Amino acid sequence: MELRVLQYFLAVAREQSISAAAESLHLSQPTLSTQLKALEEQLGKQLLIRGSKGSRKVLLTEEGMVLRKRAEEILELVRITENEISRSDEVVAGDVYIGAGESDMIRIFARAAQQLQQRYPDIHYHILSGNAAFVQEYLERGLIDIGVVYGPVDTAVYNAVPAPVRDTWGVLMRRDSPLAQKEYIQPQDLWDKPLILSAQKNDDLSMVHWMQRDISKLQVVATYNLVFNASLLVEEGLGYALCFDKLINVTGDSRLCFRPLFPKMEAEASIIWKRYQVFPKAAQKFIEALQKSCTAFGRES
Repeated sequence: MELRVLQYFLAVAREQSISAAAESLHLSQPTLSTQLKALEEQLGKQLLIRGSKGSRKVLLTEEGMVLRKRAEEILELVRITENEISRSDEVVAGDVYIGAGESDMIRIFARAAQQLQQRYPDIHYHILSGNAAFVQEYLERGLIDIGVVYGPVDTAVYNAVPAPVRDTWGVLMRRDSPLAQKEYIQPQDLWDKPLILSAQKNDDLSMVHWMQRDISKLQVVATYNLVFNASLLVEEGLGYALCFDKLINVTGDSRLCFRPLFPKMEAEASIIWKRYQVFPKAAQKFIEALQKSCTAFGRES
């Protein structure tokens, strides 16, 4: 399977038309059609559903959608690899890819990046948001360099640095909510309330243990994977969101407030990267700065 042909296929998927894709690629339509047909024969699967004579629109089959996703990943890896190899040995420059969920702990990454910024201004940082499964999948595929996960880490596969701070769980609610009068929230306070839960935390045993109820017995009205979206649901009165502290501004004239859980519930995170991986200089410099930042942050705490 040639990279060139994958680019042709993605052009057709994007344009939804062989003729339009051929024009964008500066190819003749018969040449492009021949290449696509050869690709289908090579894979033994139909990738495109051609329209009738009156329609030039083409659609992807189920196998075509799988190939589009993989082709995008393959070509992105090729781009990253070419950039890494083409850099001069004397220059520390390039892209660092980080996978993490929404957490105040991102400040540690920001400090490390800021410390490197003046000396290495050509290092650029890209943060991809996602849960632990997302982070580990992207690490395995080589699409990110460093990730943040909560819970146990397989140290045979990953190097891990414990995060120097813990995230505190609590409840985000409207200031005019009945529970806003409390200093902290206990499990029984939420048993009869409409809840908005993290999609990742929805079946987590630690949450079940704290709640003293099976999640299925609670009134879960919505789930989220981005806490900002959850905050809008709360602000419109849909329910109470369980989330980390310090992610939503509840100061000043905000209509929202945050109350911690009691008994206190915290999340311990680890910063991980694959063992025995040879990193480009930019990522290596960032990992070194990140480890120093974690040590300094821990002393401040």
